[in-house]
Amino acid sequence: MKEILSKRLKELRKEKGLSQMQVAICCDITEKAYQNYELMTREPRLEILIKIADFYNVSLDYLVGRSDKRI
Repeated sequence: MKEILSKRLKELRKEKGLSQMQVAICCDITEKAYQNYELMTREPRLEILIKIADFYNVSLDYLVGRSDKRI
């Protein structure tokens, strides 16, 4: 599950043409925290996962690999 989350965070960010800093600002987290989530050196709390899913307009299930449907 960690690998899928990391992969999907990177894919979604790149699809939107955003930097890690831009995503972090919009999700009200630090750039380092977001980098750690993409590298999977840290796992985001549920509250942060929800913010990220809302930002990318995808479901939590998609982010963590429980579904391949984005919404």
